[in-house]
Amino acid sequence: MRNVLHITKLLLSVAVMLSAACTSDLRNSDSDGAGSELRTAEGTGVAGDAHRQAERSAGEVARAMADTADFREERLELVRRHIAARGIEDPRVLESMRSVPRHQFVPEGYVEQAYENRPLPIGHGQTISQPYIVAYMTALVEPDSSDRVLEVGTGSGYQAAILAEIVEAVFTVEIIPELARTARDRLRQLGYGDVHVKQADGYFGWEEHAPFDAIVVTAAAEHIPPPLIDQLKDGGRMIIPVGSPFRTQTLMLVEKRADDLSTRSLVPVRFVPFTRDE
Repeated sequence: MRNVLHITKLLLSVAVMLSAACTSDLRNSDSDGAGSELRTAEGTGVAGDAHRQAERSAGEVARAMADTADFREERLELVRRHIAARGIEDPRVLESMRSVPRHQFVPEGYVEQAYENRPLPIGHGQTISQPYIVAYMTALVEPDSSDRVLEVGTGSGYQAAILAEIVEAVFTVEIIPELARTARDRLRQLGYGDVHVKQADGYFGWEEHAPFDAIVVTAAAEHIPPPLIDQLKDGGRMIIPVGSPFRTQTLMLVEKRADDLSTRSLVPVRFVPFTRDE
């Protein structure tokens, strides 16, 4: 296992160098005064598309080479026993869960537990969510290949990667600077050039890229933030855990139809608290 981890690190380092070579203008920039935008790909037009494709290809190579037969088998077994068997039927979600290497989104000390169906700590008091919950929340927003999705609470970047396997673009907001930087780097290394990371207070969403076809919130809020409702497209869906911190919360599905907003309570959950700027 130590040798596998060492090889994984080397391969991801190579992916970083390849990404840097094919991306001419990766930068951190102030996007709207509310936080720092950290994009995994830059450029517009033909040149920008070429950069993104080259970066994505380099990341796919790195993912494939750093993966092992054992990890792939564990991932397939996880999806079979704990996700498909529990009623998740959307083939796009199932394929995404089979494809994204969760072991590359957890701290080194937890790699051997990456394909257990449970949350794991990632530092700063945060966790990577239980795989079943990730699949369940993803399926509930009914993602489509043309969708633009907002995620609030980037964490390790795993949920963003699952979404990116399905949708056109993911915009994800993380309040903890260290996690935002780490997730940005990891997603770039793994070739997820259609994920855009911003370090900011997720309560306010990402207005300049709204409206969104779907919004996925991965931290428990005491109420549904009004800015997120405003940024949800007509016909869009939001999934969000609502309730008091450190208690059992309720996962809620929000659907927007013109001026009508419907909410539905689904299942009890336990998520880390929704952190705000002081």
